[in-house]
Amino acid sequence: MRLPVARDLHLPTMTARSLRTSDLAQALGVHPNTIRLYETRGFLPAIPRAANGYRQYSALHLEQARLAHLALWWPYLGDKALLLRLVQSAAGGDLGMAMELAYQHLARVRVERTFAESAIEFLERWAAGYLLEAPRQQVHIRKAAEHLQVTVDMLRNWERNGLIAVPRDPTNHYRLYGTAEFGRLRVIRTLVQSGYSLMAILRMLQHFDAGETHNLRGALELPPDDEHLLTIADRWLSTLLEQEQRAQALIRQIGVMIELAHAR
Repeated sequence: MRLPVARDLHLPTMTARSLRTSDLAQALGVHPNTIRLYETRGFLPAIPRAANGYRQYSALHLEQARLAHLALWWPYLGDKALLLRLVQSAAGGDLGMAMELAYQHLARVRVERTFAESAIEFLERWAAGYLLEAPRQQVHIRKAAEHLQVTVDMLRNWERNGLIAVPRDPTNHYRLYGTAEFGRLRVIRTLVQSGYSLMAILRMLQHFDAGETHNLRGALELPPDDEHLLTIADRWLSTLLEQEQRAQALIRQIGVMIELAHAR
């Protein structure tokens, strides 16, 4: 899904006349009911009424609606409450607080991106053979989970979803985790904790198992043309890059509103 950014939302400057609900809806490319919802939820400043009861929106209302649309358009990451506070602060005229919250949101997105990038570097070193596990005696699933600090259910789920094939003890058919299994599980755990979906990890591991180790980063990105994307985590790194651009667009949009406030 292509995320809206500030430059997509701006139309040529409108006249100084009062704007209608339909004008704001057309500028944002949304249904008029979306603008009414923004008003109901406190995402817009107070809207004066004409003698006939019609709403009279100003350029400030339009820019605030742009901000709400940009901030709250799905998908968004992290703390939705922070984005709501951002929009509501701007609607209440506290653009300084809105700007502060916008930078907090940008920082959180960048932290998520750092985790995602680090997980990929860990994957690439493992794939190149530079993350060798110390030789260890094979252990059963409970000991493996304890060593990796995950749950038994997580290990079973990863195996059930095809991320790993665990050999069995021929005498009792218990799972046996050894050096190779621990190395692979470390990679799976790191990627899961960094936000990647099991489907994306499975696709990457299938490439690895087929000997295609030159672009595992790219294999983590499920292509929208031939895969059914269920979550944003199926294209996690691309999503984070888009979200960072969107966070920067929020900052620019608040800057536009500050300039408009100074010009009034």
